[in-house]
Amino acid sequence: MPAHAGASHRRNNLLQSQGFVGAAARFWQRTYASDYVGLAILVTAWIFIQFFAEPFHRMFSLDNLAIQYPHAEVERVPVPWLFIYAGAVPLGLLIAWALLFQPGAHKAHVTILGWFISLILTLFITDLVKNAVGRPRPDLIARCKPEPGTPGHQLVTYEVCTEEDYHVLHDGWRSFPSGHSSFSFSGLGYLALFLAGQCHVFRPRTDLARVLLALAPLLGAALIAISRCEDYRHDVYDVTTGSLLGVLVAYYTYRRYYPPLRSSKCATPYPNPADSSNGLGKLKDEEERIRGAGEYELDDFDEGDDEGETRPLNSRR
Repeated sequence: MPAHAGASHRRNNLLQSQGFVGAAARFWQRTYASDYVGLAILVTAWIFIQFFAEPFHRMFSLDNLAIQYPHAEVERVPVPWLFIYAGAVPLGLLIAWALLFQPGAHKAHVTILGWFISLILTLFITDLVKNAVGRPRPDLIARCKPEPGTPGHQLVTYEVCTEEDYHVLHDGWRSFPSGHSSFSFSGLGYLALFLAGQCHVFRPRTDLARVLLALAPLLGAALIAISRCEDYRHDVYDVTTGSLLGVLVAYYTYRRYYPPLRSSKCATPYPNPADSSNGLGKLKDEEERIRGAGEYELDDFDEGDDEGETRPLNSRR
């Protein structure tokens, strides 16, 4: 018997077993419990990084022009406003959408759950990489305030710094990647993907208004990312990498719950595991059916019906 067949057989036996173990296995299989457990682990790990992790302190030289920019006391997008722009605003829009259009409990649930996972996963990855890389910010020397007599033409360590504010000093080695960029493109990027799916932006002859609506969150995320270069908190390399990280995590998380945007069923999430009466098999069959529904084809659509929606040419009214 192949290994995968044996594993499937054991899983089916576990799901069909009686008692607490079987009930727990069925609950785990037919709900989103694993997603919530994973989300809790990510939140715990991120909090641990915030309170206990220090960045790796790369050596630097005082004559390095790349780190001699001034330290901006007032940021264009402070952290509280970042959480409002890329956190509270997208969440508020998703909740308003759920209340206004009433898409059903399953669709509203997986949409908001995916958004939360996208943000938390991005925060965890970003801060983990920041501390591991320890790249100096462009304003490091202004933060450091090196003691008089520090040699300017040789590598020195952070021990020459006289800055007494712990956060201001050590945050100077958390330049790569940009956290503002990754967070904004994760939260707003996920919203853009959701809007693109609901508006069927890849459908032939989709009106420009829908496309612009889906692109609007990405424009907001880009402006937040650009502000980090204007504040000399990051350079273009940091911002670009952070933005790509946020977009990739948002896309990965969105695709865990929704079909591709080029699918004709892109506005419908994958089925609820609880709807599968005989375990994972039926659910997988349904997901494969959605995935295989096909992409939009121009010849498959008419100019549109009375409500402005395109309709297959061979459909009956």
